[in-house]
Amino acid sequence: MAISLMDSLNDAQLASARQFDRQSDRYGRTHILADTRDVAAAIGHLDVPKAGRALDVATGGGHTALWLARKGWDVTAGDISERMLENARRLLGEEGFELTTQSFAAEAMPFDSASFDLVTSRVAPHHFSSPSQFIAEAARVLKPGGYFLLIDGSVPDDDPETEAWLHGVEKWRDPSHGRFLSRKAWEDLVGVPGLQVLSSRLDPMKQPDLQWYFETAATTAENREHVLSAMETASLHVRSALRLGREDDKIVWWWPRLTLLARKPECG
Repeated sequence: MAISLMDSLNDAQLASARQFDRQSDRYGRTHILADTRDVAAAIGHLDVPKAGRALDVATGGGHTALWLARKGWDVTAGDISERMLENARRLLGEEGFELTTQSFAAEAMPFDSASFDLVTSRVAPHHFSSPSQFIAEAARVLKPGGYFLLIDGSVPDDDPETEAWLHGVEKWRDPSHGRFLSRKAWEDLVGVPGLQVLSSRLDPMKQPDLQWYFETAATTAENREHVLSAMETASLHVRSALRLGREDDKIVWWWPRLTLLARKPECG
């Protein structure tokens, strides 16, 4: 008897799949990730190989996949949520692109080794149950000389207080959240399977107001109260590190956003 994807997922993966199936319709053209200038800045300079194949892991609404298709990549988009994949196909179809999709967990990619010239994952890895296994799989499916791009929320280097506060708030807001990793932690993980970091940086990324976040994640009333309390009692250090404050009666803050580009060494 064939085993379905859902039957093979661990508890953390199941939580993500169910959360994003429920909330998939909030990840359309008006979502903040529809602005792909971060992707353009990171890999816009790369030449697309002839018949170059790209894999977008945890594609979500398909915004990165769409940017890649516009640049000439042959894109495969993967996600743990079937509803997200439906929306991604629709997004690209509206612009005349046929998107190949595959449902899978980031820690177990159903592709042959050395299949892709580029692997991307954007504002998703903080949901993955095993970042190290995700990196190992990304390195495996990359061709020698291929590129790996990771963009995700992060935490300031060597700042355990801010990291702990942000982790608590994110888990209350969306229990499927795993953990933000620091730039150094990601650099170390990327190096394990032999990927070479070409560049990595942290940039401040302003988040929409807190109410938008609650609605996007369908945060429960109880957990909203926990988050609001954490916002009110945050230390001066955390407030400064995340630029936490109010604008026009809305609570706003700034994520440290990591952009990391690595490459798999050529054979020999």
